[in-house]
Amino acid sequence: MSDVLNRVGLRRMVARDPSAAHRVATPLELLFDLVFVVAVSQASQNLHHLISDGHIGQGVVAYLMVFFAVWWAWMNYTWFSSAFDSDDWLYRVMTVVQMAGVLVLSAGIHAAMVDFDYTIVTWGYVIMRLALVAQWVRAAASDPASRATALRYAVGVGAVQLLWLGRLLIADETLAFWSFFPLVVLEILIPVWAERRGRTSWHRQHIAERFGLFTLLLLGESLLASANAIFDALRDGEHVGELIGLAISGIVVTAGIWWVYFARESHGRLNTLRDGFAFGYFHYVIFAAVGAVSSGVEVEIDHIVGRAEVSAAVAGLALTLPVAIFLASVWALLLRPVIAAWASAAVLVGAVAVALSGLLEYGEYIVGAALIAAVVVVLEIDRLRMRRRR
Repeated sequence: MSDVLNRVGLRRMVARDPSAAHRVATPLELLFDLVFVVAVSQASQNLHHLISDGHIGQGVVAYLMVFFAVWWAWMNYTWFSSAFDSDDWLYRVMTVVQMAGVLVLSAGIHAAMVDFDYTIVTWGYVIMRLALVAQWVRAAASDPASRATALRYAVGVGAVQLLWLGRLLIADETLAFWSFFPLVVLEILIPVWAERRGRTSWHRQHIAERFGLFTLLLLGESLLASANAIFDALRDGEHVGELIGLAISGIVVTAGIWWVYFARESHGRLNTLRDGFAFGYFHYVIFAAVGAVSSGVEVEIDHIVGRAEVSAAVAGLALTLPVAIFLASVWALLLRPVIAAWASAAVLVGAVAVALSGLLEYGEYIVGAALIAAVVVVLEIDRLRMRRRR
């Protein structure tokens, strides 16, 4: 069989060594991530507009629903590639098909979030997922040791995609809305069910790097939002001081998020299968929070220039709540086991203080930025103390 595959330029898709040295993200994986930035940008922009227009509940719920599709498709590909990446032409083509699905999904995000029309989003999502089914089938055919697990993934993912398409046939909007959540539960249970037949050979340093790189891409949206504050100040010549202050605060917040996320090595949290599930699933909260920070900056811009139809408190919370959720979730997943008790308490107090700072009538973004900078100082002091004890 290997000779036949070699003739057509293919390799056997066998499980990779989970302890391989110097395993890093590939150029194909980085290209794959860039396409997802388009989807995240669309979700963040629509969240921004919905909040600014006063549709807060609709915006938040729709954002979380759409972001599930983005995060889940990205994460499943990431875990698969860590275990089975063969980097031949067929693997690359199937990855490009998934990228095309992301673009289709991105094109439907506005209709989904504003009009509750999930037709295009669903088709884009299904394209991505069915391409992954094909990859799992190929892994099952190539690697006898992983066959049972791979087939469970293929069957489980494929079956749920039929249910997603069936959901489009539901005419009642209320029923269609609530049907989303059981399907989400089914999706996230597929890996739990499949991995019972044998753990896939993902590489913990590679997984940690991939999640870190995606966090960096999400932070790019926050930098763009900060730049937009400067653009508005230079273009209109009004509210210059406030907009420049917001831009600087946005940069500080972005740098603070980066600093906190990478404050400690995360691959140490990926020792067991249970660790892997916790790491991957918890990142839904982390990624969604980071993606929403840019929306918060944009809502603050709208409030400063008088375009927003919401109060100062709502505009402030649109920025500070995602930052606070990020701090609390990163503490729970990555920091809590490796920092001192006093530092843990300080991070949690900082998260609460950041959230409450959004209620300030003036300067909430400056206070929020100062607070996340204080959290960074706490983590660096803790790092210094740990080094002195060694």
